[in-house]
Amino acid sequence: MRPISYLRAEGTDAVDSALRAVGGDPGSDFLAGGTTEVDLLRQNVLGPRRLVDINRLPLADIEDLPDGGLRIGALARMSEVASSPAVQERFPLVSRALVLGASAQLRHMASMGGNMMQRVRCGYYRDGESPCNKREPGAGCAALAGVSRNHAVLGTSEHCIATHPSDVAVPLVALDARIHTRTLEGEHTYAIDDFFLEPGDAPHREHPLTHGELITAIEVPALPMARRSLYLKVRDRESYEFALVSVAAAIEVRDGKVSGVRIALGGVGTRPWRARRAEDALVGGPATTKSFDLAARAELAVARTTPMNAFKPELARRTLVRALETLTADGSPS
Repeated sequence: MRPISYLRAEGTDAVDSALRAVGGDPGSDFLAGGTTEVDLLRQNVLGPRRLVDINRLPLADIEDLPDGGLRIGALARMSEVASSPAVQERFPLVSRALVLGASAQLRHMASMGGNMMQRVRCGYYRDGESPCNKREPGAGCAALAGVSRNHAVLGTSEHCIATHPSDVAVPLVALDARIHTRTLEGEHTYAIDDFFLEPGDAPHREHPLTHGELITAIEVPALPMARRSLYLKVRDRESYEFALVSVAAAIEVRDGKVSGVRIALGGVGTRPWRARRAEDALVGGPATTKSFDLAARAELAVARTTPMNAFKPELARRTLVRALETLTADGSPS
């Protein structure tokens, strides 16, 4: 058994106290809901010497922004955000992704900031023994020649094909959210496109954060078309399960043509995947099933599959088309 010490950050300078405790000690990590971190501790995948409990920090509010967007505190629980009237009205795709992303018990515990930092669900990463470049850089990737049905087909590299696990990160990517962080040196802001890194040659590095950098909030800018949006998730079973494919989408149609669209995919990428090729193909064109299909095919043309997950591009194509048809409700048959 490995001894782990525990420190609760609280008091008038609790945020700075937590930053000093973790930033000054490479063996310390932040602890919020712990729904992923505790599992990885038990599996000997993570090995901090000390956990700094940040649950009493004043970072749990959901605030209106002047432009109609929202600022969601990093310690707001998934269940609180999912049930927020402002989220449900302005960003239903976020609320739906949160509900579908975890069981009720996990949603009551898991924090929004922690969800942005959750580690991959690859079995080879989590068994603590198989070769894994995320866990031990340079060790190799057992999934490349192993069981890979649930692995990624977009954004992969020769060093890693693990799928990003978050549901709510998918609509946040579609909405161009911003991640706010804090260090002892000050505050920082990351465009969400810059926050999630593809594996490339350094799959162990999933985010640009430095050790001891704390997520404080997620900012979701206003997007009127998001009021009529959806999150569609396909999985092996309807109970709590990770996505084989998911789609977060919002679309605006004027005079039968697509005037604006946001699309992101989950379950298929090494990061929450912004479908920019599909968006570019759609804007200015007719809002028809044929156009939706062509856009989906353009996005998935770069997919790299294994024999076990070769079904994913086709499943993603169908799911994306279905999502856009549902939102427009008048897509004409191809």
